[in-house]
Amino acid sequence: MVTCSDGTIYTGYTKDLLKRLEQHNSGSKGARYTKTRRPVKLSFVEIVQTQKDAILRELELKRLPRERKLDLINGVAE
Repeated sequence: MVTCSDGTIYTGYTKDLLKRLEQHNSGSKGARYTKTRRPVKLSFVEIVQTQKDAILRELELKRLPRERKLDLINGVAE
């Protein structure tokens, strides 16, 4: 998850975290959502074994309410 300049939280998955973060901040191949909300900063990372696991976890995270995402970012236990 990244936190955008307007305080919103964007969730996605990638195989190359540093490259993707740079894309979000430079505007090249970054998500449409983050293009108008730069700069973004890395807020939360989970490492999973497979792309399928990453996609499923991304969907779970996107469904969480903002307060729960903030708990994850702040390290509050589940």
